[in-house]
Amino acid sequence: VIINVGGIKYKVPWTTLENCPLTRLGKLKSCNNYDEIMDICDDYDVSCNEFFFDRNPSAFRTIMTFLTAGKLRLLREMCALSFQEELVYWGIEEDHLEWCCKKRLRQKEEEAAEARLFEREMVFNEATQCAFQDNSRLSLCMRKLRDMVENPHSGIPGKIFACISVSFVAITAVSLCISTMPDVREEEDRGECSQKCYDIFVLETVCVAWFSFEFLLRSIQAENKCAFLKTPLNIIDILAILPFYVSLIVDVVSTKNSSKPGGGAGNKYLERVGLVLRFLRALRILYVMRLARHSLGLQTLGLTVRRCTREFGLLLLFLCVAMALFSPLVYLAESELGAKQEFTSVPSSYWWAVISMTTVGYGDMVPRSIPGQVVALSSILSGILLMAFPVTSIFHTFSRSYSELKEQQQRIASRQVRQRQEN
Repeated sequence: VIINVGGIKYKVPWTTLENCPLTRLGKLKSCNNYDEIMDICDDYDVSCNEFFFDRNPSAFRTIMTFLTAGKLRLLREMCALSFQEELVYWGIEEDHLEWCCKKRLRQKEEEAAEARLFEREMVFNEATQCAFQDNSRLSLCMRKLRDMVENPHSGIPGKIFACISVSFVAITAVSLCISTMPDVREEEDRGECSQKCYDIFVLETVCVAWFSFEFLLRSIQAENKCAFLKTPLNIIDILAILPFYVSLIVDVVSTKNSSKPGGGAGNKYLERVGLVLRFLRALRILYVMRLARHSLGLQTLGLTVRRCTREFGLLLLFLCVAMALFSPLVYLAESELGAKQEFTSVPSSYWWAVISMTTVGYGDMVPRSIPGQVVALSSILSGILLMAFPVTSIFHTFSRSYSELKEQQQRIASRQVRQRQEN
């Protein structure tokens, strides 16, 4: 039988096609008339017994290699998803792919799924923008508000809004650092409030007021309120804003309770309230995560963490296995031959194993004997190797994620330019 795919002819014996009866080529022999043949191929020459297929000849060459030699591999010069479509057309299952090629295909499928999800989100955003397509003043204001708070590249108002938001995040981070200075902490513990403490409180109040105003604007322009509240960045905004208001309420309640006469129970209550206040104020560091709205690098970091969960799991597994191995060894070496008893138990040696394998080396626990130092050297070298194994894959994922997000932003920018030109 003569198979013509994309102008390239292949002379194949019928016995080769009989080995794969469920494929498209295997079904040719069971055809009894011209109509059945035309259902399988694109054209047929009766005189030459030649079947024509308008498909990719490079992919079919690989498929012919699989039919004759039993090896099915992806082509490096061909898109993996396009080759998957060729496999579906010819009726060949993906399980016949070699494991390395199958891994590459799965990776491309995950990237394509994420790209489709991103496109659906963009279409949904465009659909919500089209909800106010009439020429009323309200719809015009909503469109301008949406462009200003959601798209910094939409124009000068969006850029100014993004710069103000980033500036307030930086101010909040600086004020958090200043509030942890020893003199401020001493005044807070004594219940006093100097001018510096008052200025920090005013500055924090102004920043939280801006963040609350920004969150209110985002919620107003959102068409679907439930979907808006489920967005990860909006959840971070809520977790960063709420502690300030909760701490104010707790502070007011504690002040009222402290004014009432009481004994030791009141003091314990005040200590608990102070602990809650310190914890809530520490949550202000979540404001830094809001930079992900305007930073391509932070978005890439989040996407890399989401894609590399297996690699991070492997890294943790390697660390735990090596820690369980070297901790008993260094304990035995030091307890039997050590000049100083720093390793009192195996659980206390876990901390030493972690800081040694990660090459941090605080020096709080140091092996003194020669066997203990040999174990320490082995743990350090093993830690370097074990940490390096998954890092290469994580780096490539980070680079690929950065390129994808950058291309998506460029597509969005070009689409917005076309929409402005059409309008």
